Amino acid sequence: MNDFISISELGLRLQRREISPDEITQGCLSRIEKLNPGLNAFITVMGESALDEARRAEAEILRGEWRGALHGVPVALKDLIDTDGVRTTAASALYKDRVPTQDAEVVRRLRQAGAVIVGKNNLHEFAYGGSSLVSYFGDVHNPWDVGRVAGGSSGGSAAAVAAGLAYAAIGTDTAGSIREPAALCGCVGLKPTYGRVSSRGVIPLSSSLDHVGPLAATVEDTAIVLQAIAGYDAGDITSVDVSVADYVSALREGAKGMRVGVPRAYFFDELDAEVASAMEHALRGLQSLGAELREVEIEVPTDRTVQAAESYAFHAENVAKSSELYQAETLRRIRTGETVSAGEYILRRRELEEARRSIRAVFADVDVLVTPTTPMAAPAIADLKANPDELRPAELRLLRNTRPFNVWGLPAISVPCGFTQGGLPIGMQIAGAHWREDLVLRVAHAYEQATAWHGRRCGN
Repeated sequence: MNDFISISELGLRLQRREISPDEITQGCLSRIEKLNPGLNAFITVMGESALDEARRAEAEILRGEWRGALHGVPVALKDLIDTDGVRTTAASALYKDRVPTQDAEVVRRLRQAGAVIVGKNNLHEFAYGGSSLVSYFGDVHNPWDVGRVAGGSSGGSAAAVAAGLAYAAIGTDTAGSIREPAALCGCVGLKPTYGRVSSRGVIPLSSSLDHVGPLAATVEDTAIVLQAIAGYDAGDITSVDVSVADYVSALREGAKGMRVGVPRAYFFDELDAEVASAMEHALRGLQSLGAELREVEIEVPTDRTVQAAESYAFHAENVAKSSELYQAETLRRIRTGETVSAGEYILRRRELEEARRSIRAVFADVDVLVTPTTPMAAPAIADLKANPDELRPAELRLLRNTRPFNVWGLPAISVPCGFTQGGLPIGMQIAGAHWREDLVLRVAHAYEQATAWHGRRCGN
């Protein structure tokens, strides 16, 4: 992201008419044209409509009708988020010609905020994986090293943000699919509380675990996007009517006095040495900001029955009729839910609700929890291709630390906290109590501003 300008700074410059939405949209489209062939971060580039939106935003700003920090700012969407009149494929041959007739609610809110939609990002087919190597439209590549995975399932969204192809992107997260690629690509990714952001108009993987959220280059930019998309949607049965905080203002409060829980058992097990070292350094950094570290023990849910059952339920009809249109590995994963009985599903779904209730007790003693986002940096694509049987185990390892927070439904963010000697990003995960995105963002921003990691840009 050469000549990087944050959304917060860009918004002020746009408001003051020092730069135009047309200029910055042209800039993003030029970078997409130059870099996307190597990254494969976009399935559909919406160049013509993006420029129309940019010029409309410019006219509104000139009339003094500035809508806020996202007005005229180029944003991308994971390609399982519906866009009126623009194909939404979920990276599958099954949906390669699918054209929705209305926007998803999250897109409607972005447009209301004046954002310019530049295109639809590549992903792991139907969001069922953590590598973005299983897609009808080909592999997504990591901007820091195109021989490495970008993570998944929102791999294209993270790659687009990290490479400066868009100022922010919207992803989805069922087991870590925003945070894991954000960590591997060196950007910021936030999974809000379950029910905080509408999932209406988003192709589901597992409706009990799916979350919609932003990826951006900085914590403040992430907060700005969340501010635009958060809030109750009466048309979405998973949406919850809880008031939305002023996320951007909360950033100024810092980390002093914050009680930071460190759950070492499970989350710090079997880390690659460089990740372990970066995390210890990051924890000391939080302490130096005035946070109090507290060791905590948490019972971690690991069962994946609900995801398997709900994914199969959504796909069962198409699997029966058109199984050949799925990638073979996606089909295999979907069919793991075929044998889950109604009784077992009901039992596991009840356990999920119990886990979401019981986790509240942890936050009587701490304000946030901090863990490594992933136990390792991005693996090499060639290694995973050479050993196909290792793909799913590698993905499950990458998603190990993020998945429990989907079960708990807690807000969680990944922020850069270091690099390997080989120059690959490392991420730190910060999670808070239900509906406390403000605290999560506050601690993440304090850490980010005290370190230089977010200032490093991949040299594309």
